[in-house]
Amino acid sequence: MIRAVDGITLQIPAGEFVALLGASGSGKSSLLNLLAGLDSPTAGSVIVENQSLSGLSREQLAKYRRHTVGMVFQSFNLIPSMTVLENVELPLRFAEVERNERGTLAMNALEKVGLGGRLKHRPIELSGGEQQRAALARALINQPRILLADEPTGNLDSRTGTEVMELIRGLNESLQMTVVLVTHERELAERYADRLIFLADGKVVADQPNPARTTAGAKS
Repeated sequence: MIRAVDGITLQIPAGEFVALLGASGSGKSSLLNLLAGLDSPTAGSVIVENQSLSGLSREQLAKYRRHTVGMVFQSFNLIPSMTVLENVELPLRFAEVERNERGTLAMNALEKVGLGGRLKHRPIELSGGEQQRAALARALINQPRILLADEPTGNLDSRTGTEVMELIRGLNESLQMTVVLVTHERELAERYADRLIFLADGKVVADQPNPARTTAGAKS
C-alpha cells in the first residue's frame, strides 16, 4: 500500500497564508484534497473550524465545500459552453441562491478580479490569465473562509501568474481569508506565503515561517 500522506500533523490558524512545497508525488495535492473534503483519511482526522470532516454526512460535506472552502486549480475547469458570468454563477445555483440575486453577485465577483467587461465571453475567448481570474471569482462567489489553490499559476506566464497571486494575497490580507497554496516553485511561495511547509514522500520534512515575509513585515 502506498500512503499519499503519512503521519502528518498540522495546525493552520485562521487568516494565515500557507504554502505546501515539494516535488511531484510528495503528497501536496493529496493533502489539499483532504482539506477540501474531497478525500477521506484512512486514519486520523481533518478538523476544520472545530468539526471533523470525516464525521460529516454527504450533504454536510457538500455544504462545507460550498460555503467554507473555495478551490482554484492549475486547469481552470471552466465550462466551455457557458459564459464567464454563467460559470461564476454556478456555485450560487448549487447553493440555491435566488435567481434574481445571482447575476448581481457574480458581476460583483468578476469586477473584483478585473473581468467586469468580459461577462458574456466564453472561456475560449479569454486569455489564460483571464480564465484563472474567472476561476478565482467562481471560487470566491460564496465568500468562503478558506481558499485552497492547487498550482494556480502553473499554466500561466510569469507576469500573468504574478497578477493572479497578487489578487490572492490581497484577498488574504483584506478579508483575513485563510489561503493554502500548493506549488513546486519555492520563489513563488517565498514571495507570498507567511509559512512554508515542505513535503516529501507524504511526510512533512520542514515547517517554518517565511523569513522573506517576516523581513518584509519588519521593514514596513
